[in-house]
Amino acid sequence: MQILNEKIDFENQLLSLNVFQSRRMERSGTPDHWHYHKETEILAIHSGKLDVHVENEVYRLSAGDVIVIGPSQLHRDRNLEPLHYTVLQFGLEHYFEQSTLPYLRLFSDDSTPLSRLNYIFRDRATRDEVYNCVTQIYDESRRKENGYEIAVNVLIKRILLILLRSDRLGLLAAAERPDEQRLKPVLDYIEANIEERISVEEAAELAGMSYYYFVKFFHRTMGMSFTEFVNYKKIKTAERILLTKKMTIARVGESIGMPNMAHFYKVFRRYNHCSPNEYRKKMMRWTPEG
Repeated sequence: MQILNEKIDFENQLLSLNVFQSRRMERSGTPDHWHYHKETEILAIHSGKLDVHVENEVYRLSAGDVIVIGPSQLHRDRNLEPLHYTVLQFGLEHYFEQSTLPYLRLFSDDSTPLSRLNYIFRDRATRDEVYNCVTQIYDESRRKENGYEIAVNVLIKRILLILLRSDRLGLLAAAERPDEQRLKPVLDYIEANIEERISVEEAAELAGMSYYYFVKFFHRTMGMSFTEFVNYKKIKTAERILLTKKMTIARVGESIGMPNMAHFYKVFRRYNHCSPNEYRKKMMRWTPEG
């Protein structure tokens, strides 16, 4: 069986988003190849019928239907008649900030694939609301009026909120949530000392935990390791500096506690698939002045 690891090229890196409409005029004979990608995907069907295979489930969609496919979930599809639909793909982590980051764990927990939430779309009002959000995101991305990035950001978060609040079975909260308040001193410390090297030992001491217990507790609570979280915060800070201040790349690295340029470039590429300088040039093209 051929399985494709699909790389999504974001049309707007600043939004970590790709949205497009597709038309298929011919009926598919067989489903396409199984594939997956690290981005979340939502399909909104405008006309026609589509069979979507997500791992061991099959969903038959028609006009007005929507489906959510979680990060790295295997899927493939086959249209049963001429088809018109919108595809929305986005990086989940981009839409969570420090105050909401604990919720990222709920949406990216491998034990609860997001496709299991598709049951909520049996409710017409919920289905229509997400369908309308997807079509609005497409319209905003096509028109690109002043402030459209804000509109898209709000709409993506609206979809995530709908998924969270419509989950009557409690699938997203199946696991008991740890006491996140225990990490507040650590999160505050990271935010206040982003320009410094922040060690696991320091963080564990702030949380009043042993090193090994803290490592496990942090990962379980935040959905990522402590090092991943610190790097994530540092790179997000670097992105903001690159777009708002006229600093050299070396100075930006120093300002987030990554003075080693090779290390800074390596970590930055991991999140943005480009160098800091390429990111700055690319993003400036999306500004109103660009």
